[in-house]
Amino acid sequence: MSNRDQNIDDMKKELAKHAKEEAKKRRAARQENEVHHIEEKEKALSNEGEVDMVEAKRRAAEEAKAKAAALAKQKEKEKATEPEDVEKEKAIAVAKAKAAAAVKAKAAALAKQKEKEKAAELEDVEKEKAIAVAKAKAAAAAKAKAAALAKQKEKEKAAEPEDVEKEKAIAVAKAKAAAAAKAKAAALAKQKEKEKAAEPEDVEKEKAVAAAKAKAAAAKARAAGGKKEEEAKVDKPSQNQPYLDVYVQAVTVKLGEGVLEDCYINRLSKDVPTLVVKLAHYYEVMELLKKDPECAFNYMSELHATDFGAHMEVYVHLFSYGKKQSVAVKVKLDRDEPRVPSIASLWSGADWPEREAYDLLGVMFEGHPNLKRILMPDDWIGHPLRKDYEPFDAGV
Repeated sequence: MSNRDQNIDDMKKELAKHAKEEAKKRRAARQENEVHHIEEKEKALSNEGEVDMVEAKRRAAEEAKAKAAALAKQKEKEKATEPEDVEKEKAIAVAKAKAAAAVKAKAAALAKQKEKEKAAELEDVEKEKAIAVAKAKAAAAAKAKAAALAKQKEKEKAAEPEDVEKEKAIAVAKAKAAAAAKAKAAALAKQKEKEKAAEPEDVEKEKAVAAAKAKAAAAKARAAGGKKEEEAKVDKPSQNQPYLDVYVQAVTVKLGEGVLEDCYINRLSKDVPTLVVKLAHYYEVMELLKKDPECAFNYMSELHATDFGAHMEVYVHLFSYGKKQSVAVKVKLDRDEPRVPSIASLWSGADWPEREAYDLLGVMFEGHPNLKRILMPDDWIGHPLRKDYEPFDAGV
């Protein structure tokens, strides 16, 4: 027998016992009332003295018998109206009510559990959606970064040292001048031959000399004019020079003289003021550029790294919405162990670009909150944008 059935039987027995005790109490109360009534009548008869004592006792006895018979009938009726089956039905009804209440409680608990499971499923779906969106954004950002990196490389190729550019320009100019001289000499020779055939030799010489002098004078005039224009362009100061002076002064005054390696106006990149910072002072310079009121660069628009073969370089472009000005910061790194402090704590937008530079070039950004690959798989071997990179799988 289960605990539930045992409880129902115990409940039935308890209810039956209680009903019997109540019936006994009612019978005892009725008997007391009858006896009391008889005693009152006997007292009344003895006081009045009108009826004989024997007759009174007889009448009292008859009344008592009648009352006893009525009481017996009443007991039989009560027994008939409260049989054991009724007690059982009551106990069963109570048990059913309790069972129904238990079933309802279980159903409510089950409903709550289902709601929790649905909420958990919805949360998992939302997480998957968020991950998918994040991956799509990461892919788009990677494409944009790749395009920006390609543009930067083109700019850097165009921004080779000034002496090399001059030498190349001089070499090209010399080659062009030599070719022009040869062409002119050939043309002059042909012209002389024609003139010799048409005119005396002296006249030919005079004409050739006059033509050569005229061409030489024209060439000198053109060369002088080009040099003057070039010198005017170079000597003309940049409109951003005052801003560069302010940034250099702020860094020098507040951090010291030996913080910057170089500073200049980048003519090949819209005259952006550029600071070349020593690695040991990189983070404190970046912190100054953001927090100092004279600078207040509150937006980081670009961060990337480049492998120059002999060394690596991190380039950061900052913009101030308040001053409507920008500044570029460069820091050179040891190629064998490229390490630099992370600036993600200063500009949250540096988080993903620093991860990209780590992924593609192996630059370690110390203090980064989550420095792991962002484009390549976690098990990828090497860093694809290094100049000495060789794929682990030759077929890739």
